[in-house]
Amino acid sequence: MHISIHKWLRIAFINLLIVSILGIILRYKIAFSLPFIEQKKILHAHSHFAFAGWITQALMFLLIKQLKHTSLENNLAKYKTILWANLITAYGMLLTFPWEGYGLYSIIFSALSVFVSYWFAIVFWRDLNKQAQPKIAHKWFKAAVTLNAISSIGAFSLGYLMMNKIMTPKLYLSAIYFFLHFQYNGWFFFACMGLLMVMMEDLITDKKKLLQVFYFFLIASVPAFFLSALWLNIPFVLYLIVLITAIMQLIGWFYITEIIRKNKNIFSQINSTSKILFILSAVALTIKLLLQAFSTIPSLSQLAFGFRPIIIGYLHLVLLGVITIFLFAYTTNFEMNFISTKLKKGIIIFVAGIILNEVILMLQGSADLGYVSIPYLNELLFVVALILFSGLAVINFSFSRKNKLP
Repeated sequence: MHISIHKWLRIAFINLLIVSILGIILRYKIAFSLPFIEQKKILHAHSHFAFAGWITQALMFLLIKQLKHTSLENNLAKYKTILWANLITAYGMLLTFPWEGYGLYSIIFSALSVFVSYWFAIVFWRDLNKQAQPKIAHKWFKAAVTLNAISSIGAFSLGYLMMNKIMTPKLYLSAIYFFLHFQYNGWFFFACMGLLMVMMEDLITDKKKLLQVFYFFLIASVPAFFLSALWLNIPFVLYLIVLITAIMQLIGWFYITEIIRKNKNIFSQINSTSKILFILSAVALTIKLLLQAFSTIPSLSQLAFGFRPIIIGYLHLVLLGVITIFLFAYTTNFEMNFISTKLKKGIIIFVAGIILNEVILMLQGSADLGYVSIPYLNELLFVVALILFSGLAVINFSFSRKNKLP
């Protein structure tokens, strides 16, 4: 007997391990000396491969599994070329960014990655329309692939600026934050919420409340970009819209938690390990939404966007704390026949690394706010990177077919 996890998902987990190796290199260079490595180039490879090689690869497979009009084997055969295309572009970016940064080949692979996302969106949308019983989850999925396409505006703008060496700070940062917003709060978040709806929808009678939650987040999805761009000194009317957006997201999330609290039967389909992971992801999302709401206070916004550790901490909170832990929870509950002791150990190590990473980054950011120097924080972050890698190595090893149930 072995852990049952499809090869496409296993590839995504291997890619996450590679992302952690790049993280170790980045942290080592900051803490110590690594003169032959250019930090920005590795950082570009780290972020692009995390998005395409880990999260997008995993989400594409999990979304394909939701198509019920034909068998999984037929669906995977149909989407096989798309999955391979996404993987090739991800590895293309992994290899070219460390070599040339934003250059001809890395931009080509980045552009091809975007076109693959368009391809997936069109094919997947059509297949969703073939489903016998349209569900609320399908609305989240359609919004997810649409917002993923919208994020490409930021990616193409950034590529244009880099190729033409237009380094106007506001344009450069606007392009980056536009792309990040519609990836983090669009494609990643809406796809994960769709998967959550798949778990909840058939067990809940009050579908109206679930629809309200969807429309709250959908309406907020575009103006919420300005929560990451308050430093642009936006007009007061737009500021009020952004404030309402932050409140709408909190209300939508409160509705979800209340629905789950009142429908205990949702927990009956979740094993104990996955339950803990879902709770941790929910806590991280709550913190994220509260931080967004507090960022509407101008003085706090100026401080937050002025210190790199706070920005990095926030991005990792979403990418690791919210999205990655959710994917771990969903995978361990629905993609495996059992959860081995080795897998549990790997998850504990990895989650501990995420928590330590956030604590140290916030400590570093707070110290920077007060212009206080705390020794050895960069060295500690390097150790945390090693912890994250160790946890992922154990997790990936636990997927081996030789790993028996103890």
